[in-house]
Amino acid sequence: MTDWSTLEDACGSAEHVPELLERFTADPDYAWSELMDHLCPQLDTAFSASFAALPQLARLASSCVPEKRQSVLLAAGAIMACAPTPTGTGTVFEAYAPAIAELHRLADQGLRATRGEESYLYLLQALLSFEGVEVWDRCLDGLHAGEYEVTCPYCGVDLFIVISPQSGFSASDDYSLREVEKAPLTAIHTTELDGLGRRLHDRANEDGQERIARCLLYLFGYGQCPDCTTEFSVPDRITANW
Repeated sequence: MTDWSTLEDACGSAEHVPELLERFTADPDYAWSELMDHLCPQLDTAFSASFAALPQLARLASSCVPEKRQSVLLAAGAIMACAPTPTGTGTVFEAYAPAIAELHRLADQGLRATRGEESYLYLLQALLSFEGVEVWDRCLDGLHAGEYEVTCPYCGVDLFIVISPQSGFSASDDYSLREVEKAPLTAIHTTELDGLGRRLHDRANEDGQERIARCLLYLFGYGQCPDCTTEFSVPDRITANW
Protein backbone atom coordinates (compact mmCIF):
# COMPACT_ATOMS: atom_id res chain seq x y z
CA MET A 1 0.00 0.00 0.00
CA THR A 2 1.47 3.34 -1.06
CA ASP A 3 1.83 5.95 1.67
CA TRP A 4 1.33 9.00 -0.51
CA SER A 5 1.97 11.39 2.39
CA THR A 6 5.65 10.41 2.29
CA LEU A 7 5.95 11.25 -1.43
CA GLU A 8 6.08 14.50 -3.37
CA ASP A 9 4.67 15.85 -6.61
CA ALA A 10 5.02 19.25 -8.26
CA CYS A 11 2.98 20.92 -5.51
CA GLY A 12 4.71 19.32 -2.51
CA SER A 13 2.99 16.59 -0.53
CA ALA A 14 1.41 13.92 -2.73
CA GLU A 15 -1.50 13.21 -0.36
CA HIS A 16 -3.96 14.42 -3.01
CA VAL A 17 -2.58 12.21 -5.81
CA PRO A 18 -4.99 9.28 -5.20
CA GLU A 19 -7.90 11.67 -5.81
CA LEU A 20 -6.24 12.90 -9.01
CA LEU A 21 -5.75 9.33 -10.17
CA GLU A 22 -9.42 8.58 -9.46
CA ARG A 23 -10.48 11.48 -11.69
CA PHE A 24 -8.02 10.37 -14.34
CA THR A 25 -9.38 6.82 -14.15
CA ALA A 26 -12.91 8.12 -14.67
CA ASP A 27 -11.95 10.09 -17.79
CA PRO A 28 -8.27 9.98 -18.91
CA ASP A 29 -8.76 12.46 -21.76
CA TYR A 30 -10.52 15.07 -19.61
CA ALA A 31 -8.21 14.82 -16.56
CA TRP A 32 -4.91 14.36 -18.44
CA SER A 33 -3.69 17.95 -18.10
CA GLU A 34 -4.55 18.15 -14.40
CA LEU A 35 -2.68 14.93 -13.65
CA MET A 36 0.37 15.97 -15.66
CA ASP A 37 0.50 19.37 -13.95
CA HIS A 38 1.10 17.49 -10.71
CA LEU A 39 3.10 14.45 -11.82
CA CYS A 40 5.05 15.66 -14.85
CA PRO A 41 4.76 19.43 -15.38
CA GLN A 42 5.72 20.59 -18.88
CA LEU A 43 6.43 16.90 -19.57
CA ASP A 44 10.03 17.30 -18.43
CA THR A 45 10.08 16.79 -14.64
CA ALA A 46 8.97 13.83 -12.54
CA PHE A 47 8.76 13.24 -8.79
CA SER A 48 8.62 10.33 -6.35
CA ALA A 49 4.82 10.33 -6.61
CA SER A 50 5.04 10.25 -10.40
CA PHE A 51 6.85 6.93 -10.39
CA ALA A 52 4.68 5.56 -7.59
CA ALA A 53 1.67 6.16 -9.86
CA LEU A 54 3.01 3.81 -12.55
CA PRO A 55 1.36 0.61 -11.22
CA GLN A 56 -2.05 2.28 -11.18
CA LEU A 57 -1.47 3.71 -14.66
CA ALA A 58 -0.54 0.24 -15.89
CA ARG A 59 -3.70 -1.26 -14.38
CA LEU A 60 -5.81 1.50 -15.91
CA ALA A 61 -4.19 1.05 -19.33
CA SER A 62 -4.91 -2.69 -19.15
CA SER A 63 -8.56 -2.22 -18.26
CA CYS A 64 -9.70 0.80 -20.24
CA VAL A 65 -11.06 0.80 -23.77
CA PRO A 66 -8.51 1.30 -26.59
CA GLU A 67 -9.89 4.78 -27.36
CA LYS A 68 -8.88 5.98 -23.88
CA ARG A 69 -5.71 3.91 -23.53
CA GLN A 70 -3.38 6.19 -25.45
CA SER A 71 -3.88 9.04 -22.95
CA VAL A 72 -2.83 6.69 -20.15
CA LEU A 73 0.20 5.39 -22.04
CA LEU A 74 1.35 8.90 -22.94
CA ALA A 75 1.04 10.01 -19.32
CA ALA A 76 3.16 7.07 -18.18
CA GLY A 77 5.57 7.60 -21.06
CA ALA A 78 6.14 11.25 -20.14
CA ILE A 79 6.93 10.19 -16.57
CA MET A 80 9.32 7.44 -17.68
CA ALA A 81 11.12 9.81 -20.05
CA CYS A 82 12.19 11.69 -16.90
CA ALA A 83 13.48 8.57 -15.14
CA PRO A 84 17.25 8.24 -14.58
CA THR A 85 19.17 5.93 -16.91
CA PRO A 86 18.25 2.31 -16.11
CA THR A 87 21.64 1.10 -14.84
CA GLY A 88 22.53 -0.56 -11.56
CA THR A 89 20.14 -1.57 -8.81
CA GLY A 90 17.43 0.45 -7.10
CA THR A 91 16.38 2.28 -10.27
CA VAL A 92 12.83 3.21 -11.25
CA PHE A 93 13.04 0.52 -13.93
CA GLU A 94 13.81 -2.11 -11.32
CA ALA A 95 11.38 -0.87 -8.66
CA TYR A 96 8.41 -0.77 -11.05
CA ALA A 97 9.45 -3.48 -13.50
CA PRO A 98 6.07 -5.31 -13.75
CA ALA A 99 4.14 -2.08 -14.37
CA ILE A 100 6.66 -0.87 -16.93
CA ALA A 101 6.60 -4.22 -18.72
CA GLU A 102 2.80 -4.07 -18.99
CA LEU A 103 2.88 -0.47 -20.23
CA HIS A 104 5.48 -1.47 -22.82
CA ARG A 105 3.34 -4.40 -23.99
CA LEU A 106 0.29 -2.20 -24.41
CA ALA A 107 2.25 0.54 -26.23
CA ASP A 108 3.69 -2.06 -28.59
CA GLN A 109 0.19 -3.40 -29.21
CA GLY A 110 -1.23 0.07 -29.70
CA LEU A 111 1.34 1.07 -32.30
CA ARG A 112 0.15 -1.66 -34.64
CA ALA A 113 -3.38 -0.26 -34.57
CA THR A 114 -2.55 3.48 -34.67
CA ARG A 115 -3.01 5.18 -38.03
CA GLY A 116 -2.61 8.89 -37.28
CA GLU A 117 1.00 10.00 -37.78
CA GLU A 118 1.18 12.33 -34.78
CA SER A 119 -0.44 9.80 -32.45
CA TYR A 120 1.90 7.12 -33.76
CA LEU A 121 5.03 9.19 -33.07
CA TYR A 122 3.90 10.07 -29.54
CA LEU A 123 3.15 6.42 -28.79
CA LEU A 124 6.48 5.34 -30.29
CA GLN A 125 8.22 7.80 -27.95
CA ALA A 126 6.33 6.27 -25.02
CA LEU A 127 7.48 2.79 -26.06
CA LEU A 128 11.10 3.97 -26.08
CA SER A 129 10.67 5.62 -22.68
CA PHE A 130 9.57 2.30 -21.19
CA GLU A 131 12.85 0.84 -22.48
CA GLY A 132 15.02 3.66 -21.11
CA VAL A 133 16.03 4.96 -24.56
CA GLU A 134 17.17 8.53 -23.94
CA VAL A 135 16.70 11.60 -26.17
CA TRP A 136 14.64 9.76 -28.81
CA ASP A 137 11.89 9.14 -26.26
CA ARG A 138 11.31 12.90 -26.39
CA CYS A 139 12.18 14.17 -29.86
CA LEU A 140 10.74 11.78 -32.45
CA ASP A 141 7.59 13.90 -32.59
CA GLY A 142 9.71 16.53 -34.35
CA LEU A 143 9.15 14.47 -37.49
CA HIS A 144 5.49 15.47 -37.48
CA ALA A 145 6.37 19.17 -37.65
CA GLY A 146 9.36 18.29 -39.83
CA GLU A 147 11.81 20.57 -38.05
CA TYR A 148 14.67 20.33 -35.55
CA GLU A 149 17.05 22.97 -34.23
CA VAL A 150 20.73 22.04 -33.83
CA THR A 151 24.14 23.73 -33.92
CA CYS A 152 26.96 23.27 -36.40
CA PRO A 153 29.74 21.14 -34.84
CA TYR A 154 32.43 23.39 -36.36
CA CYS A 155 31.31 27.03 -36.46
CA GLY A 156 28.59 26.77 -33.80
CA VAL A 157 25.91 28.56 -35.82
CA ASP A 158 22.30 27.63 -35.05
CA LEU A 159 20.75 25.52 -37.76
CA PHE A 160 17.25 24.48 -38.74
CA ILE A 161 17.01 20.87 -39.92
CA VAL A 162 13.91 20.46 -42.08
CA ILE A 163 12.72 16.99 -43.06
CA SER A 164 10.03 15.69 -45.39
CA PRO A 165 9.51 12.20 -46.86
CA GLN A 166 11.07 13.27 -50.18
CA SER A 167 13.90 15.59 -49.10
CA GLY A 168 15.46 17.67 -46.38
CA PHE A 169 17.75 20.63 -45.89
CA SER A 170 19.61 22.68 -43.29
CA ALA A 171 19.47 26.47 -43.04
CA SER A 172 21.03 28.96 -40.66
CA ASP A 173 18.36 31.63 -41.18
CA ASP A 174 14.60 31.51 -40.73
CA TYR A 175 13.59 29.81 -43.98
CA SER A 176 9.89 30.38 -43.28
CA LEU A 177 10.17 34.18 -43.53
CA ARG A 178 12.39 34.62 -46.56
CA GLU A 179 14.44 32.83 -49.17
CA VAL A 180 17.69 31.66 -47.56
CA GLU A 181 20.65 29.50 -48.46
CA LYS A 182 19.88 25.85 -47.92
CA ALA A 183 22.16 22.81 -47.83
CA PRO A 184 20.41 19.57 -48.86
CA LEU A 185 20.34 16.64 -46.45
CA THR A 186 21.56 13.25 -47.62
CA ALA A 187 19.30 10.37 -46.69
CA ILE A 188 21.05 7.35 -45.24
CA HIS A 189 20.76 4.25 -47.42
CA THR A 190 18.71 1.48 -45.89
CA THR A 191 21.73 -0.82 -46.05
CA GLU A 192 23.67 1.58 -43.81
CA LEU A 193 21.02 1.77 -41.10
CA ASP A 194 21.84 0.04 -37.85
CA GLY A 195 20.95 0.17 -34.17
CA LEU A 196 17.99 2.33 -33.24
CA GLY A 197 17.70 3.87 -36.70
CA ARG A 198 17.28 0.43 -38.27
CA ARG A 199 14.78 -0.63 -35.64
CA LEU A 200 12.62 2.49 -35.97
CA HIS A 201 12.66 2.38 -39.76
CA ASP A 202 11.70 -1.30 -39.88
CA ARG A 203 9.02 -0.81 -37.25
CA ALA A 204 7.43 2.12 -39.06
CA ASN A 205 7.24 0.10 -42.29
CA GLU A 206 5.80 -2.91 -40.47
CA ASP A 207 3.10 -0.70 -38.94
CA GLY A 208 2.14 0.82 -42.28
CA GLN A 209 3.74 4.22 -41.51
CA GLU A 210 5.64 4.53 -44.79
CA ARG A 211 5.81 8.34 -44.65
CA ILE A 212 7.50 8.21 -41.24
CA ALA A 213 9.84 5.48 -42.48
CA ARG A 214 10.99 7.72 -45.35
CA CYS A 215 11.48 10.68 -43.00
CA LEU A 216 13.62 8.51 -40.73
CA LEU A 217 16.13 8.05 -43.54
CA TYR A 218 16.80 11.81 -43.42
CA LEU A 219 16.62 11.94 -39.61
CA PHE A 220 19.41 9.34 -39.44
CA GLY A 221 21.20 10.73 -42.47
CA TYR A 222 23.76 13.48 -43.08
CA GLY A 223 23.72 17.25 -43.33
CA GLN A 224 25.98 20.16 -44.13
CA CYS A 225 26.27 23.60 -42.58
CA PRO A 226 25.36 26.18 -45.25
CA ASP A 227 27.70 28.71 -43.57
CA CYS A 228 30.97 26.79 -43.22
CA THR A 229 30.16 23.66 -45.34
CA THR A 230 31.05 21.29 -42.48
CA GLU A 231 29.36 17.90 -42.92
CA PHE A 232 27.72 16.24 -39.93
CA SER A 233 25.57 13.33 -38.78
CA VAL A 234 22.01 14.56 -38.25
CA PRO A 235 21.24 12.20 -35.31
CA ASP A 236 24.53 13.12 -33.63
CA ARG A 237 23.65 16.84 -33.79
CA ILE A 238 20.13 16.26 -32.49
CA THR A 239 21.49 14.20 -29.61
CA ALA A 240 24.16 16.82 -28.84
CA ASN A 241 21.61 19.63 -28.93
CA TRP A 242 19.31 17.78 -26.58
